[in-house]
Amino acid sequence: MEYAILFLPLLGALTGYYGKFLGSLFSEIITTLLVSLSAILSIIVFYEGWQYNYYENHLIFEWISSGNFKANWSINFDPLTSVMFVTVTSISALVHVYSIGYMKQDPHKPRFMSYLSLFTFSMLVLVSSDNFLQLFFGWEGVGLCSYLLIGFWFKRNSANNAAIKAFIVNRVGDFGLALGIFLIFFHLGTINFNEVFELIPNVSKKEIVFLGLELNLVTLICVSLFVGSMGKSAQFLLHTWLPDAMEGPTPVSALIHAATMVTAGVFLVVRCSPIFEYSEFAMGLVAIIGMLTAVFAASVALVQNDIKKIIAYSTCSQLGYMFFAAGLGAYKAAIFHLFTHAFFKALLFLGAGSVIHSFQDEQDIRNMGGVWKKLPYTWIFMIIGTLALTGFPFLAGFYSKETIIELAFLKHSMIGNSAVIVGIFTAFLTAIYSWRLIFKTFHGNYLNSSIDMKKIHDSSFVMLIPLLVLAVGSIFTGILFKNLFVGNASGMFWENSIFSLSEENTNHYIPLWLLILTPSLVIISIPLAYYLFIKEKTFLQNCVEKFKPGYNFLLNKWYIDEIYEFLLVNPTKKLGLFFWKKGDENTIDRFGPNGISKIIKNISEKAVKFQTGYIYDYAFVMLIGLSALITYLIIS
Repeated sequence: MEYAILFLPLLGALTGYYGKFLGSLFSEIITTLLVSLSAILSIIVFYEGWQYNYYENHLIFEWISSGNFKANWSINFDPLTSVMFVTVTSISALVHVYSIGYMKQDPHKPRFMSYLSLFTFSMLVLVSSDNFLQLFFGWEGVGLCSYLLIGFWFKRNSANNAAIKAFIVNRVGDFGLALGIFLIFFHLGTINFNEVFELIPNVSKKEIVFLGLELNLVTLICVSLFVGSMGKSAQFLLHTWLPDAMEGPTPVSALIHAATMVTAGVFLVVRCSPIFEYSEFAMGLVAIIGMLTAVFAASVALVQNDIKKIIAYSTCSQLGYMFFAAGLGAYKAAIFHLFTHAFFKALLFLGAGSVIHSFQDEQDIRNMGGVWKKLPYTWIFMIIGTLALTGFPFLAGFYSKETIIELAFLKHSMIGNSAVIVGIFTAFLTAIYSWRLIFKTFHGNYLNSSIDMKKIHDSSFVMLIPLLVLAVGSIFTGILFKNLFVGNASGMFWENSIFSLSEENTNHYIPLWLLILTPSLVIISIPLAYYLFIKEKTFLQNCVEKFKPGYNFLLNKWYIDEIYEFLLVNPTKKLGLFFWKKGDENTIDRFGPNGISKIIKNISEKAVKFQTGYIYDYAFVMLIGLSALITYLIIS
């Protein structure tokens, strides 16, 4: 079954693309059917692994064998892989179903469905790898698919620019990952996970000279791997591609943000926990970047007006939670939040897609409002997704987010205490901007002057079914899986797939104030958001006018893009322009092909003047030629 889980999406991608000759409907059905079958099989093997402890490394073939270097193509099926299989295939299957309705009018549906399936296959290759080379193959595969899907509507310049930006920013992170893999192979002589993890304790104190600095080998490896994770999972400083990725169709946003590309970085850190555990500096760096990302993205989301970008920054913020949990050694909590987050984030994105679909591609929440009765199903599903995201009591996000905050508290360290403060503050910001989205989109007055409100209607049945399934997941995955992922049963379930030098202890005393503080802030935020964004808008407008610089700071995303434009983009453009004009055109082209062709042209223009039609002109030319030949023979 493991082979079928991996290769059914690939078969769907190939069949769907070439099935365009049989019609769009065939491509839609075959890709959706094969990915759905992969999801069903994933659930079955997850259950078998959980109940019967059935885990095994399934060899597909020996990929590379050169001297001591060996790399297999395998399906390394363990608890971590089984969880990622369920997450990736389940969300992907629902996105495929949703896309049948959402992309109904698009003439290139077969290509779109094929790209979705290829994206799923690439992510499955990544999470099922048993060595760094196979992981890197899947890593680059999801990068390629993200480029193809973000730029799917390639006739839009904005889509092309967003795709290129995502590709380039991820190359920065990928360079870090590649460097980490090179260091591992050079110093340990292998890239197979199990062998690397066994050798790491032996080199934990080893120092090497890198760029003239004496650094700890394990720390350098961990930092390099984390730079790769920062790029894929859009952590602070390498996050700039994520909001622009909203240029792709909404189902793409749901797949990227919920189950595939952005979760790859979290998976890498957790998979490499036997390496990170031996570097205190790297663990601290992961935690600090995660905390910074959580606050940054949540603060920016407060003032965004594009419905998809608000949810995109929410993803960025929630990934920050996962990373600072991993940086504190709470790997199980990080994966638990990744698992629950997949359901409510996919629900929010697909719900936003339903709203956009109803508003004829309008994405600005300032041009919406007052349509909750027109979109009742979408409204209730997005309410559920928002409650889960904000950590409303007893929904999925509540259990995973509270677990992270509680485990951070139990660390009793400066970074742990900082994580608690950041986690609670970010949860409050998340609640504010999430309810802002709900109230401005569905409540208040109808503000769209270009679309008659009578034309607003809910989405088709094929688009609402995935929302219903995701809503059920957003409600129940937390309570159903908490004990298995982070509770008393977690030690037996995770076995050796997650390593920690200091095992998480959930039996310590958690003060009552910590248990009730975050849920209380989440509940209070609902009437507060209603007051600010519906009841008394003038109060907020006055605050914006009074603190205009701060508002512009958030609206312009902390000016990170502008800083990069000034420090990197513009100097690079000027340097390229200089080499193009001064180097290519004025030097190489001028004295090279253009210069030679110009000389030949001038000679030709002079020579053609002798062709007058008079015999004495031809005799004169022949005489000159004969003289030149005789002179040459005499000299030589």
